[in-house]
Amino acid sequence: MNRDKHSVVSEFVLLGLSNSWEIQIFLFCFSCLFYVSSVMANLIVVVTVTSDPYLHSPLYILLANLSIIDLIFCSIAAPKMICDIFRKQKVISFGGCVAQIFFSHAVGGTEMVLLIAMAFDRYVAICKPLHYLTIMNPRMCILILVAAWAIGLIHSLVQLAFVVNLPFCGPNVLDSFYCDIPQLIKLACTNTYKLEFMVTANSGFISLSAFFLLILSYIFILVILQKHSSGGSSKALSTLSAHITVVVLFFGPLIFFYVWPSPPTHLDKFLAIFDAIFTPFLNPIIYTFRNREMKIAIRRVFGSILFPLKNE
Repeated sequence: MNRDKHSVVSEFVLLGLSNSWEIQIFLFCFSCLFYVSSVMANLIVVVTVTSDPYLHSPLYILLANLSIIDLIFCSIAAPKMICDIFRKQKVISFGGCVAQIFFSHAVGGTEMVLLIAMAFDRYVAICKPLHYLTIMNPRMCILILVAAWAIGLIHSLVQLAFVVNLPFCGPNVLDSFYCDIPQLIKLACTNTYKLEFMVTANSGFISLSAFFLLILSYIFILVILQKHSSGGSSKALSTLSAHITVVVLFFGPLIFFYVWPSPPTHLDKFLAIFDAIFTPFLNPIIYTFRNREMKIAIRRVFGSILFPLKNE
């Protein structure tokens, strides 16, 4: 990492979420509750899909990888945020700041590709059911996962290329509880207008384009489903509604942060907490409690773990 010779800032001060003692207590309890719940819920999904052979299908393999991503994502900023809530001086090193940016954009880009792959999986299952096993074969699943992680890593490295060599020689205060590019580049000792535009183009417009692509694809599938009235189409509609909910939860904050970057507000911080802790908790809840096969598999897998003698 060859930083500019004028870069003298070695750490950044995070203003955090609030200076109110009452709000800090509430945020601490809220964050701890949903962070632990996010980790547990996503671990349950990963263990269930991995252990239950009935769930070794493309949809659930993609779902398990989504939970792995959520496990990583909720652990990037939340643990430090929880530890910093009651600290008067909240600091993060330059390397720690870069690491947060790298991992958040890597898993964010990977999740974006996974959500598109899950939409494609539902399209094939609903519109081409006779060819589903041929198209969504194990090799295709592996290719999708490799492509998703590769695209996520490339996207993150491109983002880092924008900021890692910027000169930071003055202000080092971030009005947030974690590091992200829009706030960080405003502290650089150089004209960042073009850089802000490039970040908006790279993250904002990509997020917006992927969001509209997914929504249009689901609308197309829903139009096809309207021609059917069987129980199978009802089940497919329930699955699609869960997917659409996850897409809106994932892309909503991203579009807000990167398409219209603005000075930090209370709404920005609320959406950041929602995105960092609450969304990773909601993803497995939405899929699990709306999916009968998952609920049965969870009871089967954890029943055999907790009560092994009873299942013999």
